[in-house]
Amino acid sequence: MEAKKSPSADLNKKSSLFLAIGLLASLSITFVAFEWKQYEKGDLMDLGMITDDFDDLIEIPPTEQPPPKAPPIQQPEIVAIPDEEEIDELIEINIDVDITEQTEIEEIIYEPVPDEEVSDEPFLIVEDPAKFPNNGWAKFLNDNLKYPRQAQRMGIEGAVDLSFVVDANGAISNIEVTRSIGGGCDEEAIRVLKASPKWIPGKQRGVAVKSKMAIRIKFRLK
Repeated sequence: MEAKKSPSADLNKKSSLFLAIGLLASLSITFVAFEWKQYEKGDLMDLGMITDDFDDLIEIPPTEQPPPKAPPIQQPEIVAIPDEEEIDELIEINIDVDITEQTEIEEIIYEPVPDEEVSDEPFLIVEDPAKFPNNGWAKFLNDNLKYPRQAQRMGIEGAVDLSFVVDANGAISNIEVTRSIGGGCDEEAIRVLKASPKWIPGKQRGVAVKSKMAIRIKFRLK
């Protein structure tokens, strides 16, 4: 005969719930056991009262310190030596010249200072340049310059540049054409310059010297 039980009286039905309650209770007891702390009661310590003394503080102004005094300058001691004091130190002077009473001294002859040698090369720049006498260069050109016929026929006009040397006596030499326009103008410019009288030489430190000059002669058709 099969035994019959009521479903409400079956204990296995709630076994999982009882197991969870048991585990939760055991874990709670274990946690409380580990976290349980016990302190021993003792006498209280009197830490006293903190006094507030900030109001009693006085602001101290900064003090200015005077600069340090410089050390006194020690003057060297001057010791006066009387004029009558004799110096025992002997000074020996050795002169390797044999002079006797019979020795004749030759008369000293002073040679004149040689004149400063003047370089033969012409000066390119001098303090006082050479110039045509009486500043009459323009009048001299007007009276002596002739326009070449070949340049007139070819209609050539312009300026011829010449370089030359004026020596210390005012004579002209080493005439060269530095700018040419042709048509016989170069030759005419050289001819007129050679025909000019002596120039006033240039001076360096007040002394007449040889100097190099440059001049321009213009040719224009009227």
